[in-house]
Amino acid sequence: MTVEIVILAMIAAFLGLRLYSVLGRRAEHEEEPVPGRLERQSRPGAPRVAAPAKAEDKPGAPVINARQREVPVVSASVERGLREISAADRRFDPAAFVDGSRAAYRMILEAFWKGDKAELRHLCDTAVYEEFAAAIGAREAAGEVLENKLIRIEESAISGASLDGSIARITMRFRSDIAAVTRNAAGAVIAGSLDDAVEAIDVWTFSRNVNAADPDWVLDETDEA
Repeated sequence: MTVEIVILAMIAAFLGLRLYSVLGRRAEHEEEPVPGRLERQSRPGAPRVAAPAKAEDKPGAPVINARQREVPVVSASVERGLREISAADRRFDPAAFVDGSRAAYRMILEAFWKGDKAELRHLCDTAVYEEFAAAIGAREAAGEVLENKLIRIEESAISGASLDGSIARITMRFRSDIAAVTRNAAGAVIAGSLDDAVEAIDVWTFSRNVNAADPDWVLDETDEA
């Protein structure tokens, strides 16, 4: 009798493990989001989408990702905008977005300094790209070369968030230290110094159509604080 009980227990345990191996992997696969360009720049291993709001939240309230609570919010309007975007796009992860925007900030600046129009076209909308391309063209016509370097990003924070129809827009405020040098056609330094970093404060807005299959955000507005 004891042997039969042990055998039955072993069979039950085996079936339980098989059931978990199938359902567990299926659940993990179904929750795996499609990361956008900004999300792909976030720290390795970071969760892309957290669990949805708990049942005790108000009925009908917009869904908010758990990781959104880790992102410092400067105003009620920003928090409302993030909630609206999260409700419209279940793939949206505010914390991953902030991480990715820092990487995008560096990539765009470096592409502009190097005159890499192809990279800029990939990361910016048409209007912003044309502004960058015009500045690069003027620089090349003057025979000038930039040797700028982003030393560090001291601060990055969401300062605006909104959803207008299907267009989500998030404004980031970056405070960074940049060493800048401009050389003329002869290679002589005509402005700046790599020995002294200058503080820069940039306010950039990224946008995305939440109904589009493409998960990537693009830079659609630049400003200085």
